[in-house]
Amino acid sequence: MKLSRTLVVLDLETTGTWIEKDKIIEIAMIKCLPDSSQQIFDKRVNPGIPIPARVSEITGIKDEDVKDKPPFYEIAREVFEFIGDADLGGYNVERFDVPLLMRELNEAGLKLEIGARHIFDAQKVYHLNVKRDLSAAYQLYCNKPLQGAHSAIVDTQATLEILGAQTKMYGKGTDDLDSLLEYDYVQTSEYFDLERKFRWWNGELYMMFGKYARTENLREIAKKDPSYLQWILTKDFSTDVKNMVQGVLNGTHPQTPCMGGDFFSPAG
Repeated sequence: MKLSRTLVVLDLETTGTWIEKDKIIEIAMIKCLPDSSQQIFDKRVNPGIPIPARVSEITGIKDEDVKDKPPFYEIAREVFEFIGDADLGGYNVERFDVPLLMRELNEAGLKLEIGARHIFDAQKVYHLNVKRDLSAAYQLYCNKPLQGAHSAIVDTQATLEILGAQTKMYGKGTDDLDSLLEYDYVQTSEYFDLERKFRWWNGELYMMFGKYARTENLREIAKKDPSYLQWILTKDFSTDVKNMVQGVLNGTHPQTPCMGGDFFSPAG
């Protein structure tokens, strides 16, 4: 791969996927220079908040692994200088890693300018060039082209065949459809509700809408402005949401997301 400019390919492991709040627990970067030489930067970071169990399960990084590591602000200048004026690359970096890194650097008093850089996002290129629709899935799992796509019954039959093929492929030697349940997406469980209007972070629930969006958690709002939560009880929210909000108003800490599971999703 020929380079006309220096490229830094990076990846972050974080406490979650909320760009405005979650923290870095590991940052890895490879600097590729036009002369084909490379430099590597790889450090773990103490996020200052608990690492959710789901994150530890995915990354292998637990609280005890980073308790003696520096907080990000202590290595921020080193990260900033390693990147320099290089272009940036990675997988899903445009939507996640770069914005979160920019926020962490900004909190450390450093501004990572993006305007003059190119960002090479492998996920973006992949998604734009490889079909990921039903026809592509049918070809992949059933090894034949889908004839008559976009007819409801044809698409339904194709989906049934795909599920059968996936059960055989991923079912660990069983034809039991329930074997696919382990592939349920965990990213939805970082939200309390299916509409994604309430989000978990660090054991607290935050609203994703209205004047308190992403700023104060529900227990703080209940103390500061209970009438705002009472307004929610009069509007078109689900029974689960209303019961949760009423509990917060009554002084009960919200316990479990409606969809269950941990409140983390891997960034990719």
